[in-house]
Amino acid sequence: MKRFGQVIGVRPEHFERYKKYHAAVWPEILDMIKKCNMQNYSIFHKDGLLYAYFEYTGTDFAGDMAKMAADPKTREWWSIMEPMQDPVSPRKKGEWWANMDEVFHLD
Repeated sequence: MKRFGQVIGVRPEHFERYKKYHAAVWPEILDMIKKCNMQNYSIFHKDGLLYAYFEYTGTDFAGDMAKMAADPKTREWWSIMEPMQDPVSPRKKGEWWANMDEVFHLD
């Protein structure tokens, strides 16, 4: 299992709408997240930033992320979410949510 932390900005004028969508995430989205070996997924908010945490239990992260990106319902969800988000700078090429480095974990 690998832990992931990610960060992205959320546009202040869209934050309430963003929260409403995430209070009732479409079942197809939740199912795809699970099918792509992601679990214990949470998103936190602080001062205009969203912080995501999830655990990946698969063996082919790139393949699972490609599978997710190819899913039509996920693409529809992203088309609604992306205009509400504001990617941080700097971030690596190809990242929407910027990956964070883990510096501490206690089991």
